[in-house]
Amino acid sequence: MFSIIQAAGWPIWPLIACSIAALALIIERFLSLRTRRVVPPQLLDEALAVSRHALPPPEVVNQLEQNCALGEVLASGLRALASDPRSSEAQLRAVMEASGRAVAHRLERYLSALGTIASAAPLLGLLGTVIGMIEIFGSQAPGGATGGNPAQLAHGISIALYNTAFGLIVAIPALMFWRYFRARVDGYLLSMELASERFVRHLNTLRT
Repeated sequence: MFSIIQAAGWPIWPLIACSIAALALIIERFLSLRTRRVVPPQLLDEALAVSRHALPPPEVVNQLEQNCALGEVLASGLRALASDPRSSEAQLRAVMEASGRAVAHRLERYLSALGTIASAAPLLGLLGTVIGMIEIFGSQAPGGATGGNPAQLAHGISIALYNTAFGLIVAIPALMFWRYFRARVDGYLLSMELASERFVRHLNTLRT
């Protein structure tokens, strides 16, 4: 591996940094976007059950908020109704939508960075290719003589090929995971929107 890095020259180092950053972001997103941390399947039914006849006590609301992202949105509606029992359905919906936007921002965190790496890695590989081409042309003897420097010529070719390949090796998985996480976040946001709409209609029945 070290021999490949040596053959690829200094342009490979930004690509190595991008690969490390992409791997760290992918691992972090896998851990943060687990279903039980965002939209547990039974949470809405549990929230409806504990507030079926009256608003739950504050400690239950706090526990709901700390449970997951969906719980945070549902808890915001419960708190809004507890602070103003005459809140209209539109007001409750506005409060929950504001909480949902904050949650959506957190779910989308680091996705733009991963997308940037997916876009920048091929360009960094292209930069290495150009530098390799410069090495190749520099290996030619001045004055148009043939032959040139074979070692420098081989070094230029290795820089060009290794950087092109490594740029694609970094970009392709980063792009695939970016699209995967983007679709996963969109699915979570849709589920949260549907659950919130159902919950706000439920809260409307508890208004005094």
